[in-house]
Amino acid sequence: MALDTDSRCPCGSGDTYGSCCGRFHQGRAHGAAAPTAEALMRSRYSAFAVGGPEMADYLLATWHPSTRPATLELDGTTQWRRLDVVRVSAGGPFDTEGTVDFAAHWRDGAVRGVQREHSRFVREGGSWLYLDGEADAD
Repeated sequence: MALDTDSRCPCGSGDTYGSCCGRFHQGRAHGAAAPTAEALMRSRYSAFAVGGPEMADYLLATWHPSTRPATLELDGTTQWRRLDVVRVSAGGPFDTEGTVDFAAHWRDGAVRGVQREHSRFVREGGSWLYLDGEADAD
């Protein structure tokens, strides 16, 4: 799904894509980085929602090297419908670690579901990176 910069951001912030997650997606090559763990998590969710090879590259670039897979191919049939940020712990501009608990609602054809996860983030070299996550059982 290609998004116009004036479209509503998939992360649910209420901002436009261009002023929210889109600036991180486009700015990664120019040094723009999410200022908090929550902002990075939202931008990563939006990358899944937008999809495509460029977004897979963004996800890999924001994944900590110690846990990053060698490649990532996004499933083009899954539609990410809504993000609910449930809890944020630390992960601010002056922290080096943070966690974000979220529920990501998806649809694949007639099947609907929710991915609930407790994600850990670390800040290295001034940039937040996704370290890992623990999925909650439904």
